[in-house]
Amino acid sequence: QGLLVESGGGLVQAGDSLRLSCAVSGITFNEYSMAWFRQAPGKEREFVATISRGDSSTNYADSVKGRFIISRDNAKNTVNLQMNSLKPEDTAVYYCAAGALALPVPNYPYWGQGTQVTVSS
Repeated sequence: QGLLVESGGGLVQAGDSLRLSCAVSGITFNEYSMAWFRQAPGKEREFVATISRGDSSTNYADSVKGRFIISRDNAKNTVNLQMNSLKPEDTAVYYCAAGALALPVPNYPYWGQGTQVTVSS
């Protein structure tokens, strides 16, 4: 049974940076692609970024491309999301997810509990 635990959220001002981390246990980490999604109040969960197993290729939502960087550390079983130049519209609960394929849709078997990111203007 996979266990994913996010950390690093908080309250920041527009233009600041934050680094989210997701610690993974209970599954063979390097056999899974990882993803970050986010959900703002009253909105559906949306794709942020994925990083594949194997070659660690990455994919980003247009809204975060050039500002966010997803990375993984297979030795530490963690996936990170470096968020730069944050905007108020980035405010959401951020979730990490694990699955066999790096899909930009929330069709993943394993999810974390989420971490709140709030960006003030």
